Amino acid sequence: MKKNIILSFALAVMAVYVAAGQQVVESVVAVVGNEVIYLSDIEEQVVQLKAERDPTPVEQLRCRIFEDLLIQKLFLDQARIDSIEVSAENVESDLNNRLNDYIRRAGSEQALENYFNKSMAEIRKDLREVLTNQYIVQETQGTIAKDIAVTPEEVKKFYNTIARDSLPLVPRRVQLSIITVEPPDMEASKAEVRQRLLDLRSRIINGESFSTLAMAYSEDMGSAPRGGELGFNTRGELVKPYAEAAWSLKQGAVSKIVESEFGFHIIQLIERKGDMVNSRHILLKPKLSAEQTEWAILRLDSIANMVRSDSISFSMAAMRYSSDKTTRANGGKMVSQDPAERVNWLTLDELPREINLVVRDMRLGEISDPFRTTDTKDNSVYCIVRLDDEIAAHRVNMQDDYNYLSEAALRKKQGQKYEEWIVDKIRRTYIRISDDFRGCSFHYSGWLE
Repeated sequence: MKKNIILSFALAVMAVYVAAGQQVVESVVAVVGNEVIYLSDIEEQVVQLKAERDPTPVEQLRCRIFEDLLIQKLFLDQARIDSIEVSAENVESDLNNRLNDYIRRAGSEQALENYFNKSMAEIRKDLREVLTNQYIVQETQGTIAKDIAVTPEEVKKFYNTIARDSLPLVPRRVQLSIITVEPPDMEASKAEVRQRLLDLRSRIINGESFSTLAMAYSEDMGSAPRGGELGFNTRGELVKPYAEAAWSLKQGAVSKIVESEFGFHIIQLIERKGDMVNSRHILLKPKLSAEQTEWAILRLDSIANMVRSDSISFSMAAMRYSSDKTTRANGGKMVSQDPAERVNWLTLDELPREINLVVRDMRLGEISDPFRTTDTKDNSVYCIVRLDDEIAAHRVNMQDDYNYLSEAALRKKQGQKYEEWIVDKIRRTYIRISDDFRGCSFHYSGWLE
């Protein structure tokens, strides 16, 4: 079955990113219902994929992209017939998020404009069209497949059609509980960080480069190499104390010290544009002293010993003593960081590196010795973990992996439905293809009939 029946929109998004100076003659190469494909739609993607070292010969690449666009236009034509609309609010939210990401990667808004040889308004317009089409096609596909489901018998039949040596390997999965502690008396460490930031702020006010000092001293490893620059962000994309400080600044001004869950910052406003700001910062974090480290280890040893002696359950100890708000409420149970999943079966690769190294050698039910790791805000903490349950690495099977197999069977059934729909839609739709592409070896022969 063709790999990209369920359309890949990575190619469509890539079409926005055209090499600087690339000029393509605007000529129509296909009409699908009321939809049109231009030569530039294809050539822009060819340029991008070749820049990314796609090994496919150019002519084959053109034909592959062309058929992908033909399929996309079928869905868009159906959406027009069915009057399918998408939320402009969702499109704009996704648009802003993606633009922010692209600006961060490029380093600045100006760098992005230079790379594409387009203004931000043009880039935004092109990307909005791509995303709108993506949402429309997804809605149309959802309508086509809305009544498709799989029964347990179908899942079993699907499983039995797969050669046993072709079944994918499932990595070891574990269920963990964790207790973390934050040492008391952090004020001295915080005061030291504040003083260091005051010194750096004074140097900036007296003429030294904020960017240079950020590269030298900031503990935000993501932005430090760029001189502390975060790129354009909306207010909601920044933690509240940082956002409030950034939005209160005039261009070029430097904030007072700002405390957030990530540590302590000084912030400089680079530019404000509409509801977005581009800022740079220097982040410093309080460090644990030797005495605080010793306190944390002794505290966790004491808690672990109480659990081992059955004086208290691990879950009650987590609710009573743990400083980790995300796990404390559910008795210390660790869950996926992906809000869309929130599952408590985790592969070792999904764990922070320090926890991974400890857990891989633990026995079921064992409680670890105290060790240092980092929390979700990249702050150092000390913790103990317990291995609650595990499933060894294995090939997919019906007993342990029914949900995985059910989803795979459903995807296959949906793919078959899309195949049938596309073949029928081609037959019922007016399609005209330029002679330049009639020599392509298409997956669907109906394009040329």
